[in-house]
Amino acid sequence: MTAIRARGRLIAVASGKGGVGKTFLAITLSHALARRGNAVLLFDADLGLANVDIQLGLMPDRDIGGVVEGRIGIDDAIIRHAGGFDILPGRSGSGSLATIGANALEDVLAQLRHLTQRYDAVVMDLGAGLDQHVRRMASFADLLAVIATDEPTSLTDAYAVLKLHGADGGRGEAMIVINQASTASAGERTHATLARACQAFLGRAPRLAGTVRRDDKVRDAIRRQTLLLERHPNTPAATDIERLADVFDRRVTPAAT
Repeated sequence: MTAIRARGRLIAVASGKGGVGKTFLAITLSHALARRGNAVLLFDADLGLANVDIQLGLMPDRDIGGVVEGRIGIDDAIIRHAGGFDILPGRSGSGSLATIGANALEDVLAQLRHLTQRYDAVVMDLGAGLDQHVRRMASFADLLAVIATDEPTSLTDAYAVLKLHGADGGRGEAMIVINQASTASAGERTHATLARACQAFLGRAPRLAGTVRRDDKVRDAIRRQTLLLERHPNTPAATDIERLADVFDRRVTPAAT
């Protein structure tokens, strides 16, 4: 079999716990990377409850469900967003893909890997939770970004994601993003708490990719179904995510091996 010569890499965005801003971060990171000149595909990989289209006010007539069902090719489901990046929509309002078979999932992942020949980054917004599908996609990614807040339940679930990523033989580096932090230093302290637990019980401490500060403009952008970097480009969260893009831009930071 001929090896795929990848141009870019697969970046999985996970959280374990819902409600920590994972989808918002996946969308805004994709936009930030695209603004830097990267070719970016955002895949709504929440197979149980897709919502990228809802946050962006989209009404796609084709989605990953049609690809899984064999009715359309993956290119036919990809749509272009005005923000300069492409989107592979999930099936919003339906849990039908939550029971996708293992072979069908592997086929989707193989097609995503093939797409890295033409995209600098394929960002996968994984579903909340720790089911087998989420674990498989996380382990398949070249880079795993685990989103956490300072809430104890979020830290516990983030730790579980990191533990399972190691147990599953994840191919890429796992990094932490602290979201909704009161200050940058508070985010660093939250990361330190999680890193200490990982070092003590897993024998490794994932590095901090970045902290995104709490920002009321985020809620406004989501409510208006617009991109934060366009509507509120100079707010704390926008500034932080622009910095975060430095870490995930392959042209700045080499891919993990």
